[in-house]
Amino acid sequence: MNYFLIFFSAAIVNNFVLSYFLGICPFVGVSKRVSSAVSMGMAVTFVMLITSVVTWLIYHLILVPFEVEILEYVSFILVIASLVQLVEMFIRKVSKPLYDTLGIYLPLITTNCAILGLALFSVLREYSFMESVVFGLGAGVGFTLALVIMAGIREELELAPVPKYFQGAGITMIVAGGLALAFMGFAGMI
Repeated sequence: MNYFLIFFSAAIVNNFVLSYFLGICPFVGVSKRVSSAVSMGMAVTFVMLITSVVTWLIYHLILVPFEVEILEYVSFILVIASLVQLVEMFIRKVSKPLYDTLGIYLPLITTNCAILGLALFSVLREYSFMESVVFGLGAGVGFTLALVIMAGIREELELAPVPKYFQGAGITMIVAGGLALAFMGFAGMI
């Protein structure tokens, strides 16, 4: 039951994008089409899942035993940058059109504060190894969910008569605010 609560909390209640407002750049930039949102969400979920595993191991097997916890930020950033490079090379090799669609937002996963936040929250909350893995998966699923919902709404808005002054970034921010309010309705559940 504890794993389910951690997953549900990370995906819905404490959604990184819509509750903590982490990872806004790809949320706004890649959410124009559902297909690209799903692809970016899967890439971020993969990086979050692997980051939660590797950073937990580094923290608990290297940093804590050698009493150098002060290096957690540096080591976590190095891990994230390495993982994103691997994902980027894999996507470029497997699907060049997908690589071109994600564009600049793919390497920006490296600087995505949601991934660093995931690693730091895992340490701060003192999750066990499995709890950290479930937390990483839940955070990735929540990130993907936020991207896909936003992309679906933005695709529908292309067909709607949006007033001239709200077109573009204006309506995007209004929709993002509405989604954040909707997800904050889950606050206090867990």
